Amino acid sequence: MSRTTLIHAGWIIPMSDEPVVLRNQVLVLKDHQIDAIVTPEQAQDMIADEVLQLPNHVLMPGLVNLHGHSAMTLLRGFADDLDLMDWLNNHIWPAEGKHVSDEFVYDGSVLAMAEMLLGGTTTINDMYFYHDAVARAGLKTGMRTMVGCSILEFPTNYAQNADEYISKSLQDAQAYQNEELINFVWAPHAPYTVSDETFKRVVALAEEHDWLIHCHIHETAFEVEDSVKQHGKRPLQRLDELGVLSPRLIAAHMVHTNEEEMALVAKRGISIAHNPASNMKLASGFAPIQAMLDAGVNVGLGTDGAASNNKLDMFADMRLGALIAKGSTRKPTDVKAYDMLKMATINGAKALHLDDKVGTLQAGKQADMIAVDLSALATQPVFDPISHLVYAADRSQVSHVWINGEHLVAEGELTRLNQADLLANAQHWQQKIAAG
Repeated sequence: MSRTTLIHAGWIIPMSDEPVVLRNQVLVLKDHQIDAIVTPEQAQDMIADEVLQLPNHVLMPGLVNLHGHSAMTLLRGFADDLDLMDWLNNHIWPAEGKHVSDEFVYDGSVLAMAEMLLGGTTTINDMYFYHDAVARAGLKTGMRTMVGCSILEFPTNYAQNADEYISKSLQDAQAYQNEELINFVWAPHAPYTVSDETFKRVVALAEEHDWLIHCHIHETAFEVEDSVKQHGKRPLQRLDELGVLSPRLIAAHMVHTNEEEMALVAKRGISIAHNPASNMKLASGFAPIQAMLDAGVNVGLGTDGAASNNKLDMFADMRLGALIAKGSTRKPTDVKAYDMLKMATINGAKALHLDDKVGTLQAGKQADMIAVDLSALATQPVFDPISHLVYAADRSQVSHVWINGEHLVAEGELTRLNQADLLANAQHWQQKIAAG
């Protein structure tokens, strides 16, 4: 039977092209879809199964984390304050070689998704191994999950070579074709770990299976310089010649990007996943976000993994991203609060080709949405709720989360998951990894 919920909110931010804030309105939720936004007077005559009164809250679309490695949450704080290549080659990849398994990926992904849910994230664009485990974690938690199928030329615990990564990806995806919240994405790791032939094959497979492509690109200056030495060209030029650059591509990081490349990115319709906290922690640099936006590039927001952030906190990344954009250019008008809010919601949905389903609060869209309580002293007084969401609020103020209409966080508590079990499991892995 159909179920109707009326949510009376102090503010509703539907995420239009321009800033719109609706004061003291009511969102009508029918099953998994948004039915309408009406006035309190119009809502009086409606019959509802549930009525929520949220007078001090902002109701807005759920946050879209455009780049993450969920399972790596089990390596949070494991190897800090290191250069990227040192971090990868001498710490992260050896630890993964010892511990990564189906169980590791499932447990780490569930832990990450629980953290993200409590912080208002409703969609994760993931990239890792053991794809079936990531998909199962998405179904367990109720998270809208893009399962990024990592591809490398060298062996890991999951596969021995690019051919095996690809064949396992296709096999794992078959079981989830009819799952509304689960989609699979090709995730060639980076230009420095994937060959020309493999990139060409990924492009062909993306067309054949209608999958997106998710790849680390231009993350560090070293990556760009090394590509010039090896290939005689910068990574983006190489990928363009291989046919990788298209609206299917989500390019993670893109820190070291010049004006010519930004124009190319805009022309090809690529989306960029900006990861301000990870970029700063690994000292990768300052991505020219305002210049990208000015060039017409669709830019979304990501946390990256907890091993390099060290928290999956989109509110923290919104604030940091906006401040870095201003500080790096010395222009306080760069990347305004609403620009950043769009990056965390509708821009991410566009990048994932999900903007017909989520990313805005509109009638007919699936109900991926959150409520943020602004009644705390730290968010008073409220002159502009958009400003507060980016510059003042934090993830602890997320009180309610819905994905596909299901109420997954209510009054700050997980409704599907047992927090004590999650904590016990995290401690189990801490002891196991610390033992070597």
